[in-house]
Parts: sequence; structure tokens; C-alpha cells
Amino acid sequence: MAVVVFGAGGRVGRAVVAEAVRRGVPVTAAVRAPERHADLAGPGVTLVACDAADPDAVAAAAAGHEAAVGSLYRADVPSTGFYRSTTAGLVAGLGRAGVGRLVSVGVATTLATAPGVLVHDGPDFPAEYRAFSLGHSAALDVLAAAPQALDWVVVTPPMDLGHDGVRTGRYRVGAPVLPEGGGHISHADLAVAVLDEVTAPAHHREQIGVRA
Repeated sequence: MAVVVFGAGGRVGRAVVAEAVRRGVPVTAAVRAPERHADLAGPGVTLVACDAADPDAVAAAAAGHEAAVGSLYRADVPSTGFYRSTTAGLVAGLGRAGVGRLVSVGVATTLATAPGVLVHDGPDFPAEYRAFSLGHSAALDVLAAAPQALDWVVVTPPMDLGHDGVRTGRYRVGAPVLPEGGGHISHADLAVAVLDEVTAPAHHREQIGVRA
């Protein structure tokens, strides 16, 4: 099979690309500015330009692939609009390309601390991070309304996402609930969880939590 990774230039996106290469899965690394990420190209990796908010660009990048991964981030635009528009672009573009599986990477602040209460709803949650988390919630709303032909899952890491953690190849899957103590996983093991959902889908049209 082949997978296209939207947002391949970020830390998680790069880890997903590396895990695909490790498994011998052909991967297309889709980024807004390929000239800034030339190092991604190599054996088994095709680097392409794509704005995930543009359904036509998404369709062109995704054509011929069996699955897609979304790991998107921008700091220079409002988060709610960014995640809503890029998720809508992925949904529409993947539909045009006939790609039926999307594995999206979520954020821990959208996990629940109690029934109906998310981390970003807590009284002590920093106000400056709330818009970013609400953007991810908006993306979940877009996915929930997506056509049934799109089989999606949002893989959500815990609060401690280790930038320099080693790859153990092990992780635990649970409900979209914040683990006690916040939880931990490395970028490499998060990528393992993502690729597992690409190559052997186990969860469908839902958000899940993963941790070490």
C-alpha cells in the first residue's frame, strides 16, 4: 500500500514518514513549502507541495494512495479556522481521490477529564492555549460530519509527547480520556500507532487515546 502524509514537515509528520520508510510503505510527504523540507525526499519518499485547505491540491497529492495521515500545524493563522478549513479540505480532497482511510493526529487537550468535560474546559486551563485546542475540536466536528465513505480515526497522544524519546514499538490504546498523571509517549511510538491504524485499521470514525 501507499500512504500520503499531510503536514509531513512537522515533528510528528517526520516521525510518521520515518516509520513508513522503516516498514517499506511507500510514502508521499505533502508540505506547503517543499523547498524548506528537501531533506524529506529519499528512497521510498516522494515530496510534493500541497495546501491541505485546497481540496483540489489534496486530491492531486492523494491520488493512487490507499490511506492518508493528517498531522497539521500552523502558528501564523487562527487555529479554529485553520483546523476547520484544512480538515474540510482533506475530507473533500480524499473523497475526490477515492482515498477511504484518514488517520489524523489529535491533541491531548481535547481528551476528557470527566464525562462531557474536556481538558480545555477545566477552570485552570491556560487561556492562551484554548483557541488552539478548540481548533482541534472543530476538526473533530468536521470529521464527525464527513461522508460515511471516509473511514477516519483521530489518534490522540497524552500531555507529555516526548520530542527525543526512543522507539520502543509499544503503546497502549484507550478511550479519548486523559490518562492519570497526564501520560507519556514518544514521537516515534506515536508514529508506530499511526502507521498501525494505516496498515491494519482497528478503529473507525472515532477518537482514541494512545500512550506508552
